[in-house]
Amino acid sequence: MTSIEQLYKDFGVLADAKDKAGEHEEAYLSILNGVNGGSSEKRLASQFMARFFKYFPQLSERAIDAQLDLCEDEDVAIRKQAIKDLVTLCKSNPEHVPRISDVLTQLLQSEDSNELSLVTSSLLNLFSFDAKGTFQGIFSQILNGEDTLREKAIKFLQNKVKQIPEEIMTKEVEEFVLEESKKVLVDVTGDEFLAFMQMLSVLKCCQTVLGRQQLVELITEQADMESADGEFSSTDVDCVDKLLQCTKQGLPFFSKNVHSTKFVAYFCDKVLPKLSETASPDDDDTDYRLELVKVFAEMSTTCGDMENLSERLEKLYDCLLEYMPLPPLTEDGENTPESEQPKLEFSYVESLMFAFHQIARKEPQFLTGEENAERLKDFRLRLQYFARGIQVYIKQLRMALQGKTGEALKTEESKLKVTALKITNNINVLIKDLFHNPPSYKAVISLSWKPVQKAPTAIPTSPAGQKRGAQGDGDVAAKKSHSHTDRVLYHPPGGKFSEKAGTFTQNRGRGRGGFRGRGGRNRNWRGRY
Repeated sequence: MTSIEQLYKDFGVLADAKDKAGEHEEAYLSILNGVNGGSSEKRLASQFMARFFKYFPQLSERAIDAQLDLCEDEDVAIRKQAIKDLVTLCKSNPEHVPRISDVLTQLLQSEDSNELSLVTSSLLNLFSFDAKGTFQGIFSQILNGEDTLREKAIKFLQNKVKQIPEEIMTKEVEEFVLEESKKVLVDVTGDEFLAFMQMLSVLKCCQTVLGRQQLVELITEQADMESADGEFSSTDVDCVDKLLQCTKQGLPFFSKNVHSTKFVAYFCDKVLPKLSETASPDDDDTDYRLELVKVFAEMSTTCGDMENLSERLEKLYDCLLEYMPLPPLTEDGENTPESEQPKLEFSYVESLMFAFHQIARKEPQFLTGEENAERLKDFRLRLQYFARGIQVYIKQLRMALQGKTGEALKTEESKLKVTALKITNNINVLIKDLFHNPPSYKAVISLSWKPVQKAPTAIPTSPAGQKRGAQGDGDVAAKKSHSHTDRVLYHPPGGKFSEKAGTFTQNRGRGRGGFRGRGGRNRNWRGRY
């Protein structure tokens, strides 16, 4: 065992030798033996080993092992000194960065807050020596480490990658991170998937068109939309949540250059036909059906050319009609009693009608073709009926909000009514467009749950369902060709919309959704057990 006096003596020999310190191997070996001493000897040995490490490559393995022994010492002061000196060791010897990064990643499990803070800062310092090597060590533990350690390492990347300076995160480093992330995403839980998408989205290489396309492809794989067994199990809450979260992750990356076509097609084929039977979680008031049609509406704006457009548009149209009833009939032609009147679910109609308005413009013959004359006639009946109902509700909402300002508008009831007014105004604008002859697809609206980025479309003074005069050939009520003497329109209902209508949760990360691993640990959306 080397004493403190001997350690200082050995230090003097090596310091005086300067660049020829490598000629004094015995002095360095003496320092290495200091790790077997007391607390003071260990801390000094740690500092001196790191200081002269570069002069003794033949003793590098022994020196690193000695340093790692100190990182496991029972004395936290010794561990902290050793952790700090691991970074010094790499300063002149970056080839050891992957190994040291691996070790420091393991130390992220520390329960001592000060020690954990030091480990975190030490890992960040390693990036300045060899960024790729540092990531290599971290990903090694994510791919091969125990579950608790894996979670700590992923959290580190999620929170700290954005802090790494741009000059360190070169194109080569970012591409390495992306490729390693793809390996991890083969088998992840829902929370892990969300963490990686958050981390990858800040990389420069993922902010280009090609990069965003790669992220969308990763999300598509996670959603299993293109797999042989990519069926949508509407009654399985995990399956529904998984698709919902994947789609929400894709929304920020969809654009005119990165299309949402695969997602839109999947929703038309698999989701919308089963929407009415789609399950929602029992432990909260989240309506998964409404959340699904909301994300569908958002991504309909970036849908490119889609195969089998007519068939898929018909599935969307059929789903929309489920929420747009025909005027009810009674045997004697009287108005249906209010208790028997259908509820107009405005939240669903806004999303589904918006999506139809976006997609149908690519296939105008869907409504105007000669073979579709009956379809258009039926659709106009529903539009007219819905328009009349919505006008009553808009009037009620405006009266309820009239004169309210400031704090009065901040109550939950007022917020709900403001949201309801946005929804009904949006539907009103869309109905006017679709009731044109032929149907028009020119109206531009901002969906009720999205922030308004520009002045919203003005509400016309003559709303849908009311006469506009001689030039109003597109007006709902002005169409005298449908006298409907065989149908009696009852006094329109007050309507129904979800209390969640004005909200849109982007990243819930509930730990649901059934993310299936395709090998390895078989991690699922709920987490690992």
